[in-house]
Amino acid sequence: MNPPIKAMILAAGRGERMRPLTDDCPKPLLQVAGKALIDWHVEALARGGVRELVVNTAWLGEKISSHLDLLRTQDGREQLSFSYSHEGDDFGYALETAGGIARALPLLGDVFWLLASDVFVPEFEFSPEAADRFIASGKLAHLWLVPNPAHNPRGDFGLGADGLALNLAADDPAPRYTYSTIGLYRRELFDTLAFGNPQGLAVALAPLLRAAMDRQQVSAELYSGAWTDVGTPQRLAELNQILPN
Repeated sequence: MNPPIKAMILAAGRGERMRPLTDDCPKPLLQVAGKALIDWHVEALARGGVRELVVNTAWLGEKISSHLDLLRTQDGREQLSFSYSHEGDDFGYALETAGGIARALPLLGDVFWLLASDVFVPEFEFSPEAADRFIASGKLAHLWLVPNPAHNPRGDFGLGADGLALNLAADDPAPRYTYSTIGLYRRELFDTLAFGNPQGLAVALAPLLRAAMDRQQVSAELYSGAWTDVGTPQRLAELNQILPN
């Protein structure tokens, strides 16, 4: 078994669709069942043996880092380590997903978990065995896909019988699934970007993934557990109606 890998939690978004809730509270700190969204991820990663977490921020980033630093002082969480990539402080804006990852690469290892802070997926297991399988595969990324929610009916990527993620043409009738935002990544996927992204380029992730899929370098699997993209006040309210505090 390989040593535990690090994880990056994406937390730099402004949360425009969540306004006015996010005017004074960054989206990762909005609460589901009495707990900040990002706390659910921190706890799940810790259960999977991940102790070193990297978080990128832009909007109200100081509130996110203060919250997590306080969380670390609570009983049983002293072994957690948080590092921050404060894109807002460094550049005055968020760098999008791939740009943010490239900026944070000096804080990450050759292989790392990646997930967005604004999805609710309480049963997901960040298992060391999954990380070991990915490391052994030599692939550049492994994605967890989910059945398409109502707000993304066309989905994002296909899934082959051989476990490869597929960059399907627009007119391809094969089923597509939605990217859950959870994945395992290898640093080499971002080799086209300057290490550490010193220029602060804002770069999307999907084009890099699609190019790697065309080279058969991205694997995937379908996740059937509870998953919600908490992207609007309505979805947040619906979650809190069905979950106890």
